[in-house]
Amino acid sequence: MSTPSRHNSRLRHPAELPFYVFMVILNVIIVVFIVQAAMTLPFLPERLENTGWATAVRSAFIGLLLLVPTLIVIRETQRASIRGTAVELSPKQYGDLYRTMDEYSHKLGLKRRPNLYLANGNGTLNAFAAQATGHDYVVLANELFVNLQQNNKDGLRFILGHELGHIRLHHVSLWYQLSVAYSERIPLLGPALSRLREYSCDRHGAHLAPLGATGLVLLASGRHTEHTTDIEQLVRQGQALRGFWVGLAQLPMSHPFTVRRLERLFRLGLFQSRVRGPESVIPEG
Repeated sequence: MSTPSRHNSRLRHPAELPFYVFMVILNVIIVVFIVQAAMTLPFLPERLENTGWATAVRSAFIGLLLLVPTLIVIRETQRASIRGTAVELSPKQYGDLYRTMDEYSHKLGLKRRPNLYLANGNGTLNAFAAQATGHDYVVLANELFVNLQQNNKDGLRFILGHELGHIRLHHVSLWYQLSVAYSERIPLLGPALSRLREYSCDRHGAHLAPLGATGLVLLASGRHTEHTTDIEQLVRQGQALRGFWVGLAQLPMSHPFTVRRLERLFRLGLFQSRVRGPESVIPEG
């Protein structure tokens, strides 16, 4: 398999980087406005000193000053909590998945191999990537892991590749989080950037695990359905997912609709899958 450096145009959604740049510029404008507004506070007339506007500016300015240390504390304590409550994978602890992590890290050209943890997700089907000082890591919820590990390894590999995509594209980096810390809180704009990130990471997952479509099927229909759901029909469902109300429903969501994610990966030719037997193959177009 060729390295992603030769496929950057395919492994990142074409709209993600331009939209990120727009969000960075917007973030800078917001920060400049907060600083300038804070500088005018000492010169406000007495009747305006205790208004809601002045209070909001003071709060925003304090938040700006505390942004970096607060983010660092959150990132470091989160990793400490994961290390204290989850199982870290190693060559002797679920070694096959640990070796997959090594393989994918090498293929993606990651500068350091992330740590991989298995956590109690309390019934949720979830996984996430994160970073602390000097460490990248991925956490898999046990509900996801148990169902995928034995009977759906390709689906698990897709999910792992997706999370490594977040690391490779620096979505979990401190500088990235700071660069959109304020603009990402704007309704509709923040979720839009998040959806583009998810599309990009889906491409990484499918590039690394082209037979991993069942990883998304599991998210769409739940446990124990990934091998009985007709993926070809689900792709057609994604192709038909259009219209005003669909777009409106998507606007506040941080993740794209699952069937749309699935359909787009097949359309790009990144997913390959056989459905219900060797005679039925999903077309790449």
